[in-house]
Amino acid sequence: MTLAKKDYDPRARGALQGVRVLDLSRLVAGNTLTQYLGDFGAEVIKVEPRAGDTLRGWQVKGVPTTWKIYARNKKSLCLELRKPEARELLRKLVSTAAVFVEGFRPGVLEEMGLGPAELLKVNPSLIIVRVSGFGQDGPYRRRPGMGTLIEGMSGFAAINGFADREPVLPPIYLADAVAGLYGATATMIALREVEHNGGSGQVIDLPLLDPLLAVLGPQAANYRLTGKLKPRTGSRSTNAAPRNAYKCKDGRYVCLSGSTQTTAEKIFASVGRPELIKDPRYCTNALRVQHAEEIDAIIGAFVAQRTQEENVAYFEKAEVTVGPIYDVSQIIEDPHVIERELIADYPDADMGEFPMHHVVPRLSGTPGSIRTPAPRLGEHNRALLSEVGVDDAAYARLVEQGVVCESDAKGAAQS
Repeated sequence: MTLAKKDYDPRARGALQGVRVLDLSRLVAGNTLTQYLGDFGAEVIKVEPRAGDTLRGWQVKGVPTTWKIYARNKKSLCLELRKPEARELLRKLVSTAAVFVEGFRPGVLEEMGLGPAELLKVNPSLIIVRVSGFGQDGPYRRRPGMGTLIEGMSGFAAINGFADREPVLPPIYLADAVAGLYGATATMIALREVEHNGGSGQVIDLPLLDPLLAVLGPQAANYRLTGKLKPRTGSRSTNAAPRNAYKCKDGRYVCLSGSTQTTAEKIFASVGRPELIKDPRYCTNALRVQHAEEIDAIIGAFVAQRTQEENVAYFEKAEVTVGPIYDVSQIIEDPHVIERELIADYPDADMGEFPMHHVVPRLSGTPGSIRTPAPRLGEHNRALLSEVGVDDAAYARLVEQGVVCESDAKGAAQS
């Protein structure tokens, strides 16, 4: 591996410097939202229970790799919110924050006496983001909100995969990540209303279902117009052909896309079949979609004669829209990825060096930065609680009472 080596830069600034975020979320959606804000300068405080954020438990060979990604640029405050003293400390911190993110099942926050009405009394300009599976109202509001359920119910899985096989759920945190990015955008809109338009704080209802349904595009409209369900087509497209993944001589794959007439013509010419563009079965995109299987057989036979590297070089020279289908071992060695430092090694207590994606997107004037690694559980307890009047003696009592939890060097909770 030839990744660039980076150091954390705690002095880096960002456009969101001065924005304090209290993050009581769990799992990936809320952590994606707050990681994004943190990358661009916000002070993100993870308020964790004694067991820590759920992501701390997602480990590979004993290393919480998922946590290290999503908790960068964050601080950790470990409070036992089942105790009234902890909830009172949280209320005091709410008065200092601009954003409050939570991921409890709808109604739980209210049961703790920390519902939006109470929080807005403490801080009228507070932006409250409520992450859930199905939203704060509706008949499913109390259902568990795991991303897997959303990826199934949204319609995504039904159109993903191959026609002769079962629907395919994504192998990544798709619903969570999409919701997190939508949530970050909504948070910035709400902050803009407060800071530039003199508006008040407000509640952002952020279910996982709504954003994933939105990114599926005109599925409902297409169904209403045709009365037909979108079929599972594997790597083919129902909108353009040729478009697929093709197996190479070395067992790897390339992907080709002929989404315009010109690109389709170039593909046919490059595989030695320029006459196909005048064939009445393939002369228009609509016809090519109907005959995609025949086209794929022609292209597939050509691709199978060359390795992945040879195919990419050949089609690029022919100005054909081609790309290699990489696995992670290839993407980290790609010269474009290396030169742009899309992934870099950062110092790490567990691994020595930890490969981590850089901040995206890149801003020329106010770029984001990775300032600090993921924190130990309760690492910032003393510093944060001292802001709300907790001195050393009071802090010791809170630890003894189990209101505040500390951790050892490895992050395990101590009381």
